[in-house]
Amino acid sequence: MPRRVDHDERRRHLTAALLRIASTRGLQAVSMREVAAEAGVSLRVVQYYFTDKRTLMLSGIAELAARLDRRVRERAAAIGTGLPPRTVFEVVLGAILPTDEASRADQLAWTAYYAAGLTDPAEAVDGRYAPDALERWLTGVLQRAVDAGEVPAGVDPRIEVVGLLALTNGLVSSVLGQQRDVADAQRVVAYRLDRLFGAAGD
Repeated sequence: MPRRVDHDERRRHLTAALLRIASTRGLQAVSMREVAAEAGVSLRVVQYYFTDKRTLMLSGIAELAARLDRRVRERAAAIGTGLPPRTVFEVVLGAILPTDEASRADQLAWTAYYAAGLTDPAEAVDGRYAPDALERWLTGVLQRAVDAGEVPAGVDPRIEVVGLLALTNGLVSSVLGQQRDVADAQRVVAYRLDRLFGAAGD
């Protein structure tokens, strides 16, 4: 009796191969044939699961977003339930930083997508997986902290979140570029959070 194929697992396997190429050689090296070679399958298999390169590329963005979500949830679960706003930001921003080989590879893949989208609109990140949703969610978290008096009333939650995400993404680039190490990047994030959340008690 022929072995049943787990189609979802096969798609994940192919997507992982795509992301390995993106993180090591950039999106310019990605093709259906290269993904097949990296995954150890025939080109026909890749074409069966992904109708074209665009569909394949979108699967990579979706998987990167899912990996970040899993990383955040795992870190939050390790701490406990009912996390205070300050801890929520520590968990989320800390999950964005490349703290190990897996998260470093993911950030290199994100950077490859971002760089490709700057020069080729066809390679731009699909809006469904843009960081807008994360920005909106964190803004809600910070707004509730403002309402609860945990940060000064004059703070603009959206502006603060935009700045924190921009700071963290900038630190990602500096870590990937070996300008600074992860510990230094974490200290910078902690310093900024101290100034935001510590100011309420001053």
